[in-house]
Amino acid sequence: MRISPQLFAMMTILLLSACGFHLRGQAGMPFDTLYLDAANPRTAFIADLRRNLEANNVKLVNSAEQADVVLNIVSEIPEKQILTLGGSGRVNEFQLLYRVSLRAYDQRQDWIPAEEIVLRRDYLYDDTKILAKEAEEALLYQSMRSDMVRQIVRRLSRARPQPQ
Repeated sequence: MRISPQLFAMMTILLLSACGFHLRGQAGMPFDTLYLDAANPRTAFIADLRRNLEANNVKLVNSAEQADVVLNIVSEIPEKQILTLGGSGRVNEFQLLYRVSLRAYDQRQDWIPAEEIVLRRDYLYDDTKILAKEAEEALLYQSMRSDMVRQIVRRLSRARPQPQ
């Protein structure tokens, strides 16, 4: 028996919806306006964060007084550490770290207390393939930046005023 592509697509959608699967949609935010206060507002990370917040229907305002919540990005630090060395003293592995310190608050209380989020990625290094490894490192940092933005947006979507 041969199944038509349309019937197959309908069966797939039916099965996926029956198991509870649904596409990731916009995160519902518990506030309408946000002021993004960043130590360095011109980074790719801040640009990505702005785009993601706007995609989630958050209105970004120009001052803290106009905002329901202020998101303060205290620091954003990419780091690179040697993880392992070979017998000849050459680097075999690096560990990339991406640290973001943040806090979200309104006029009276914290929504997200001051915290630091750290992402880590390990990668093998080969000094005979320097250009390829530099490109891999750049892709890893880009992936970490995107992951960090998603984590912050998820935390904001679950944030509530903290009792004092």
